[in-house]
Amino acid sequence: MSQIEARAAAPTDLWELIMQAGGILVLCVLSAVAYGILHDQITARVCIEYFTVAHPPVFPTQSPTWLAIGWGIIATWWVGVLLGVPLAVAARGGSRPARNVSSLVRPILALLVTMSCCALAAGVTGYLLGRSGWIRVTEPLASSIAPEKHSRFLADRFAHDASYLVGLIGGIVLICRVWRSRARTQGRAADFRSRTMGHGILGSSRGPTGA
Repeated sequence: MSQIEARAAAPTDLWELIMQAGGILVLCVLSAVAYGILHDQITARVCIEYFTVAHPPVFPTQSPTWLAIGWGIIATWWVGVLLGVPLAVAARGGSRPARNVSSLVRPILALLVTMSCCALAAGVTGYLLGRSGWIRVTEPLASSIAPEKHSRFLADRFAHDASYLVGLIGGIVLICRVWRSRARTQGRAADFRSRTMGHGILGSSRGPTGA
């Protein structure tokens, strides 16, 4: 490639990098926010006091729907950023074959499904432990929440904590897997080039055969 062609290709490559990296960041933020809103739509209906008592009074409403929307955004957008930035670097940084936004949709969906299942299991566990008396709501929250709702409150607490924990661990695993997948792709491409060059050299060394 000539210097003129290289200079012409550089802005295009930079623009693609910006668009793809930005797309990955947007995908992560939107995925986190969507998960947070849907997650909170459920937990707000399990125990609304988890939001009205255990959270600052940011939203002057008792509507579980609006509380779930508001806190679903506030509590998750930054998680999407924390995942999106290193994931974009893992997918696009360096000289390895890059991963596009579309190739990350399914892994992120798989992470969200895993988080949902773990949150459900943790919520049920928290509820049962609360009902059996193994764990209790402590002050100052205990006196602000009706005793009959303590088990539901613990279910929400366990579900939310599980989502954050699994999201953190799963996000790290996803970043590492994306980075390693690019190394495997690079290795396969190098092997393919080596075999192709080897066949070409072998074919040329034989030369044409005549009568």
